Amino acid sequence: MAIGAIETSPDTTPQSDILLEFPDNRLLIDLCGEYDRNLADIEQKLGVQIVRRGNQLAVMGEEGPREQAATVLSALYDRLEAGRSVESGDIDRELRMGASASPQTPAPGDQLEMFKGGNVEIKTRKKLVEPRTDAQKAYVQSLFKKELAFGIGPAGTGKTYLAVAVGVSMFITGHVDKIILSRPAVEAGEKLGYLPGDMKDKVDPYMQPLYDALDDFLPSKQLAKLMEEKRIEIAPLAFMRGRTLSNAFVVLDEAQNATTMQMKMFLTRLGEGSRMVITGDRSQVDLPRGVTSGLADAERLLKTIPKVGFNYFTARDVVRHPLVAAIIEAYDADTPPA
Repeated sequence: MAIGAIETSPDTTPQSDILLEFPDNRLLIDLCGEYDRNLADIEQKLGVQIVRRGNQLAVMGEEGPREQAATVLSALYDRLEAGRSVESGDIDRELRMGASASPQTPAPGDQLEMFKGGNVEIKTRKKLVEPRTDAQKAYVQSLFKKELAFGIGPAGTGKTYLAVAVGVSMFITGHVDKIILSRPAVEAGEKLGYLPGDMKDKVDPYMQPLYDALDDFLPSKQLAKLMEEKRIEIAPLAFMRGRTLSNAFVVLDEAQNATTMQMKMFLTRLGEGSRMVITGDRSQVDLPRGVTSGLADAERLLKTIPKVGFNYFTARDVVRHPLVAAIIEAYDADTPPA
């Protein structure tokens, strides 16, 4: 791919725009997206104009955004040349992370090779998962390198999704023998105790986000078989008491709704060869008034232990609908200081 400079208007003060040339027209079509929606997305987010001329793209606008748009387009084209697709999430990642978003696949059998440079890729049975912000990248690094890691931040920042992805990756590569996902069964302002059915039927609504994440990474039949064999377990936090979780990847989701005693109980389940991840959002505590969140206590008590990783997210790391970040920032701004 060739990159050059052109002048947009000889009748006025010359403005150097960036001209990108793409040799493979088929890949260029994929880069532009259906009805040029990928180009429109970059234009809208960076405030530039992108004009297609044959197998070239001319990028016009202010110098900084113009350079960034050219970098993003080049990186996305490189991605297509490597035989991979370009979706809206890939554009978002390139816009957020820039040059650091260039993918680098780990060497077979060595998970930590992925951290020697470039972006992190988490391999699952159904898809490759890539962090879309620097905080997410640091979080994934912590999940692979630390035996106990915390992910703390608002909804929509990928805390649980990435933790489950790493768990599946470590499971299919043989680093752990099982995956155990847990949540406190605490109602978010609604009473669900009178739902019909047995214990599983009553508990499953609390666990559904964990089922959803697993379904993204494993084929349905394989997931059902692994759950039947108890190699993947999804259970309420209360069911963890008395167990020693060895050679397992263990995730406690919504940890802000665990009490101090529940958190201590869960953390002391960690056995040989296991990894444990605690995720939570301090702004969404559903415990009864006056009950201290176990997540807050764990953060206070364990922060000085070097082998424990703490990773924090903000509204800038939200990867759901852009409006979610604005909603979180509005609520944060309205929250009185502690």
